[in-house]
Amino acid sequence: MALPLPRPHRDDVRIAVGGLLGGTLLWLLGIHPRVPADPLVQWAAPWAPLVPLAITAGCEPLRRTRPRIGLLAGTLALTLDTVTIGNVVTVVLYTDLVYAAVLYGTPSSARRIPWITGLLTVLGGVVPAALGRDPQALLIGVGVGVIAFAPAATGWVVRNHRDAAEAARLRAEQTALLAEMDRAQAVTSERARVARELHDMVANHLSAIAIHSTAALSLDNPQTSRDALSVIRENSVAGLAEMRKLIGILRDGSGDREPAATPTLDGLAALVEGARANGLEVRLDAGHGRVPVPVELAAYRMVQESLTNALKHAAPGPVRVDLRQADGTLQVTVTSPYRPGDTPRAPGSGSGLTGMRERAALLGGTFSAGPAAGLWTVRAALPLAGTETEGDPP
Repeated sequence: MALPLPRPHRDDVRIAVGGLLGGTLLWLLGIHPRVPADPLVQWAAPWAPLVPLAITAGCEPLRRTRPRIGLLAGTLALTLDTVTIGNVVTVVLYTDLVYAAVLYGTPSSARRIPWITGLLTVLGGVVPAALGRDPQALLIGVGVGVIAFAPAATGWVVRNHRDAAEAARLRAEQTALLAEMDRAQAVTSERARVARELHDMVANHLSAIAIHSTAALSLDNPQTSRDALSVIRENSVAGLAEMRKLIGILRDGSGDREPAATPTLDGLAALVEGARANGLEVRLDAGHGRVPVPVELAAYRMVQESLTNALKHAAPGPVRVDLRQADGTLQVTVTSPYRPGDTPRAPGSGSGLTGMRERAALLGGTFSAGPAAGLWTVRAALPLAGTETEGDPP
């Protein structure tokens, strides 16, 4: 089954029709590049120039879809035209076929045609001049250059500019796509960071509220209920303050607001006191020196989340928080009593462990959490090198 030819471009059809009509008009008016008395064309009938004209015009619809076939057929038609009285339009249409073959053809054709036509131009001028020893024969090479090499070179230049413009357009599209991907990734990263901060800032207070409200409801003791309500109020006020602080930072889009309220390791003592007020027996052992700001924030949030998890899930017993600097890292270890099968005192979603793992990964550190020897152990190693230290410009 024969493959159907692609539909020609309407502009190519217009060129073909216009060339055919124009060449026919010149033939009717008797305008020819050669005279009938020329010995080379005496054999040809008066209508003979119309045949190569029709063939060349018929090749024009193929200039975009089948440029190589159009050029080959046009070359045969031009050869036939040279042995007739000729038609100027046939030559003009042939130059367009050469130009189109370079511009719309395959890359190999676009490279070869200018070289071939250039070689024919040189040979067409040098060989006849050398054989006939007549400088006028160089005009043959000039004619070949005008008819073949000039349109081929023009097509090569236009093709290079077109390819360069297309490459620039593709680079612009790729740049825009990469920018959009970076923007989406930045938005996702920022949303994850805000989610971590919101969870770490509020979860501790809400867990304490849930646990003490349950105690207040379950015990018929006015003093115990009063103490529980006092803790609930303290955690509610602290939670609201943390929420206002985060919302204020989110609303301020100027970038001039310094996170002055960012927690530091100096605040661990207050954090531990709050955990003790919520009913945990906590022991803090912190031996560390100067710590970079990002590491300090991550370590504080990890201790805060570990105490929150201990408040919700730990069995009765002491909770130990240990911070040490060793081998260029800040090592954070939090252990709490663990008893399989215990019902948690407050529901959890597992986001806390995910947030701690993400914080460690962002700093290039390691994180692990799980039961071992009757204890639930949280361990993190946060590298100190390559991050900003306290007091350094952000």
